[in-house]
Amino acid sequence: MSTFMTVQEAADELKVSRWMIYQLIWANEVRSVTVGRCRRIVRKSFEDYVSDLIEVA
Repeated sequence: MSTFMTVQEAADELKVSRWMIYQLIWANEVRSVTVGRCRRIVRKSFEDYVSDLIEVA
């Protein structure tokens, strides 16, 4: 498993739009990095966010 995932991969996993993933990035809910012109989400940060969602539910 890689350290990073694309915005589209994160959106597909949560079954939400890419726009929603960008909102999570801007709200500092998930961490991301820019590689050239591409935005990549730190997989560990994404997994932690999903775990928190499950705990709150």
